[in-house]
Amino acid sequence: MAILWLLMALIMLSFVLLPLLRRRRGAIGQVPPGHPDAADPAAYGFLRQEELDVRMPGPDPDLLDVLDVVQRTQDYRAAAQLLAGTESEGEQRWQRVQACAGAAALELRERPGGIHETPGGQWLRVWRAEQPEDPGAAAVYAEFLVQQAWRTSRPGTEDFRIIMDEAKSACAEAARLAPADPVPYIVELSVARGLAYPQPEFDKLWLNILDRAPHHMGAHLAALHYLCEKWHGSREQAYAFAEAAAARAPEGSLLAALPLFAVFEHLPEVNLVASFYQSEVVTKAIHGALHAVHTALPEDPMLAHVRHLLLFFLVRAERWAEAMEQLIHIDGHVGALPWTLSGDPAAEFALYRAVAVAGYEANGGSPATLPG
Repeated sequence: MAILWLLMALIMLSFVLLPLLRRRRGAIGQVPPGHPDAADPAAYGFLRQEELDVRMPGPDPDLLDVLDVVQRTQDYRAAAQLLAGTESEGEQRWQRVQACAGAAALELRERPGGIHETPGGQWLRVWRAEQPEDPGAAAVYAEFLVQQAWRTSRPGTEDFRIIMDEAKSACAEAARLAPADPVPYIVELSVARGLAYPQPEFDKLWLNILDRAPHHMGAHLAALHYLCEKWHGSREQAYAFAEAAAARAPEGSLLAALPLFAVFEHLPEVNLVASFYQSEVVTKAIHGALHAVHTALPEDPMLAHVRHLLLFFLVRAERWAEAMEQLIHIDGHVGALPWTLSGDPAAEFALYRAVAVAGYEANGGSPATLPG
């Protein structure tokens, strides 16, 4: 009888442990490559994993050309010209400021410099020194400092505070040079999160952004980070913020997808509900995001961001055909959530892509049935 009870206990334990092992946040299984049942993403024209570009969520040929020139020649002038010709109110300027700052930060990490070596990213320092009144240089430098703080130190430490204080001053200088530009204030949202601005100070900063770009998707995403549960708000605050923004979004705005980002920010570390990704809350957020991508302008720079997150949720919800539709548009670039949270964004993206293809084929799909 004791053996019988032991067996029953082991069976019950397996029902508890297996879901825990299988349903960790973002974890997903697949058939190993080379297995007879494994699907081949290459059959759909998708790029090999090693060819995926981890720098940006989607294509921006002008930016890529500029970054190649700047990093090869260490001459900042191409970047200065690009930003000078990019409108300040749109999403593209914000993305280009981020990319330029990220390129300089990556160079510095790879070449920290020494007695006989110039540190990487020197072109940004030269740009800032030679063009002190250039608002583009000021904004890129402020974002560079923010990225340095998050990359090289930990929130709450003295080093982190010192760099963030400098970034805050750099944001103020960038705002002085371009009073109508929302980008310096958007950069400061990350400072607000890192330095734990009190709510009234955050609200004042947010009003400055709303005065300049009330429907800026990138700004709303940055504000959402501050408001989420793991930083300085709560699940309720983050959901309310996202749903209010989606409700007042004009037709064609990607703000209708903001609730999906709020859901992602609050995914449980362990999901004990098998149908979580098919639940009412998640399904509603997915539908809002799908509506957003179907009505947005094809050239909207934030469109790829939404498609990447949609791919994650659609795969988890086993909505294979819709996941494949997103892949058609975003394959090739992986510099976006959720992949950038991984130590190897290309590998993480390739895993979800392979699962999407396998699920699509298991339900009768093939390269011939995929919409062009």
